[in-house]
Parts: sequence; structure tokens; C-alpha cells
Amino acid sequence: MGPKHVAQLGAYIREQRENAQYSLRQLAQAAGVSNPYLSQIERGLRKPSAEILQQLAKALKISAETLYVQAGLLDGSPEHSEAHAGDTDGTRGADIAAAGRVVAAIAADPALTRRQKQILREIYESFRAETAAAAPTHAPSGETDRPTTPTTAGLAPHETRGD
Repeated sequence: MGPKHVAQLGAYIREQRENAQYSLRQLAQAAGVSNPYLSQIERGLRKPSAEILQQLAKALKISAETLYVQAGLLDGSPEHSEAHAGDTDGTRGADIAAAGRVVAAIAADPALTRRQKQILREIYESFRAETAAAAPTHAPSGETDRPTTPTTAGLAPHETRGD
């Protein structure tokens, strides 16, 4: 990572910290790093490791992938994610990158309070987890996803409600 990328990463981390309404000291404590070290990262003087980026992401409640992309460790493209995530068709990597952009957009919205951002992230992550848990790994041919409606909820595809 060149000096320009380090400076851009530092500015991005500072922006996320300010959007989360953390002081430098609060974020350093939450991420388990020293105040001077975090200050140097934000000023583009130090290149944080992937582990430090993960700690910062957790403290800021943003995806680590978002910071990895900013740091140049991931490029956010399906090809890069495929090569590094064991993904056979690139969709998982693209999905992670898209999720990171959504979480980053929530964090960057100045019209939302810190609590609103936290709730939106939690709702978004619960929807993603619910969708991932419900997604079939290999659907039989000819079978498609059917929307669940009050009349079909809890019924097998061949059943109907006899109300």
C-alpha cells in the first residue's frame, strides 16, 4: 500500500469515527489500540495490519471487508473475492462487498443518530442472516422460490389451507 492509500484509509477511518460520534480516545479504547497509534493511522503515517483493521471495524460497527477494500487488501471485485474466499462463481465475494457498501452507507449518513445507525445495521444483518439460512444450497430443477404469504406460511408446497 502506497502513502496515498494509507492517507486515504486514515481519512476514511476518521470519517467513520466522526460519523459514529466517537472521540479518538473512545475509538482507540473500543478497538484496543493506543491513542497515538490510532492518530497516526488517521493521519496516514501508519499502515494498520488486517487484525487492527478488523478491531477498528468491530468498534465502528462496520464490516471489516469495507476497511480491507479501503486499505487495498481487497479490491471489492468478484474476481478478487473469488480467488481469496474459495468462491466458485464470485457471488459470495460480490455479496460481501455489497453488504460492506450498505453498512458503510448507513454509517456515513449524517442524518441518522448513532443509535439509528446501530438499529439499521442490526436489522440489515438479521435480514441477511435470515435469507442465508433460508436459501437452499441446491434447489431441485424446476423448483423456484415462492413468496411466503399469510395463506401459505408454514405449509408444504403441496398443501393448502382449508379455512
